[in-house]
Amino acid sequence: MGGAAALLGGAVGLPGCRPADGDARQALKDTLARLQGGWVGAAHARGHRLRDAGPPAWPAGEPPRRAQVLVLGAGIAGLACARRLQAAGVDTALLELEDQPGGNSRGHALHAAGRALPCPLGAHYLPLPGPQAREVQELLAELGLVREFAGRPVYDERHLCHSPQERLFHQGRWHEGLLPPSEDAGVLAQYRRFGAEVERARRELGFAMPAHRAPWTPGHARLDAQTFAQWLDERGLDAPPLRWYLDYCCRDDFGAPAAQVSAWAGLHYFGSRHGFMQAEEREAVLTWPEGNAWLVQRLAAPLAGRLHTGRSVLALREQRHEVEVLALDERSGRPERWSAAQVVLALPLFIAARIVQQPPEALRQAAAQARYAPWRVANLLLDAPPLERLGLGPAWDNVVYGSASLGVVNAAHQALDPRPGPQVWTAYQALPVAQRQALQTQDWGSAAAEILAEQMPLYPDLLQRVQRIDLMRWGHAMSIPLPGVRGSAALAELRERGQGRLHVAHADLAGYSVFEEAYTSGCEVAQRLLRAAGRRA
Repeated sequence: MGGAAALLGGAVGLPGCRPADGDARQALKDTLARLQGGWVGAAHARGHRLRDAGPPAWPAGEPPRRAQVLVLGAGIAGLACARRLQAAGVDTALLELEDQPGGNSRGHALHAAGRALPCPLGAHYLPLPGPQAREVQELLAELGLVREFAGRPVYDERHLCHSPQERLFHQGRWHEGLLPPSEDAGVLAQYRRFGAEVERARRELGFAMPAHRAPWTPGHARLDAQTFAQWLDERGLDAPPLRWYLDYCCRDDFGAPAAQVSAWAGLHYFGSRHGFMQAEEREAVLTWPEGNAWLVQRLAAPLAGRLHTGRSVLALREQRHEVEVLALDERSGRPERWSAAQVVLALPLFIAARIVQQPPEALRQAAAQARYAPWRVANLLLDAPPLERLGLGPAWDNVVYGSASLGVVNAAHQALDPRPGPQVWTAYQALPVAQRQALQTQDWGSAAAEILAEQMPLYPDLLQRVQRIDLMRWGHAMSIPLPGVRGSAALAELRERGQGRLHVAHADLAGYSVFEEAYTSGCEVAQRLLRAAGRRA
């Protein structure tokens, strides 16, 4: 715990928990000494093998394992693609680096009172899909989450986020919604002006989710050529509460602040979904205690026997009549050769470009421009709900105004049992790219101290309630939509057609990472392959 103790002098320097408060500092130190936990969820050594090892040696001798289509990567895009191909009768195999599928939608569980408490390791909700997300709508209907009544979709309320959905700790109390409340006429005027700008952009340009289903115009290109912060500055939208809120939204969806993401991305956040509403009448979202892992489990279920986890893909070479893939079975340590007529690269672009020998130019260019946000996710096991500060009562998402973190999601908020008891909180933080290396080497104690120190002023008895903290590193959690990324010709080429026998399916093709983009990408590649084979989905 040396790292945690060394951090205490700075980490406790938060409102309500001053560095000079020796009792608070000692209480945190004592809590860290008794807490259980550790880093979970990601096999970093496997992923770094591609970076650190030399060119792999292709084994000779045993014949390769074969499939008509080989899908590499069992994130949302890979699962969607393999599932659709398998349902159409295509002999499909799916290789996944980790020991469980799901990509950044994987789940976790902590144990208390003799039962498992599910919680997310990454993505934790799905907005209700709009009309352009046809494939997602079909999936939700298939899973029984939505039905049609009088020509309108009706969602199963058990899976809709329970109220209250979001709250913000601002000026000493909790407020409903995340837009900072203000009585300043100038701030309120800027809220209204920004809302009007969003509606004008929606009306004149148009936005969609998935993004490529809205026409790309010169107006979109102009937005994509500058940062969101520059666009806001040009319009005099500089009120600190507004800028903090917009920064928060960008970090939440894109992993980077408004000064880094494109103006297209900043407006797309609002224009493709719910607009910008001063009253924060946010649309409903689907969520589960384990987050989007609930969806992953159902996407993976039909692939039993075809999904091979614990496989590190080391190299891929395209031959005249087939594609050969070299993988390592991480459990046995033995190399595996695979052969397929078609291969789907359902991988982050920077990984896909590394494993393909002689990658297509479009893939090489797209990978070169991609930048990824590191994230840290913490799951805190509490033996009972802690004491609350003034204002709105416990919500699903709980955010502190001015904080660098993204807030805490209460997995127990979706539980139907009203009795208080053990619960799990999930704390999210999108880190600057420059901190990726520090995240890789950070010890558990110092990370746990940072998380607890931020939450201590909000919950007076938190240190008595917390029993365990499990931490997850995401070195490359999501693609950042920097200026120029969305309008990239290389991304468009990869999205619209295959590269020989290779096909790319991943949210990276949209320049940012959300379920709708990943799932649609996987379905579209499956449709392309089925059409080429003369089959129907």
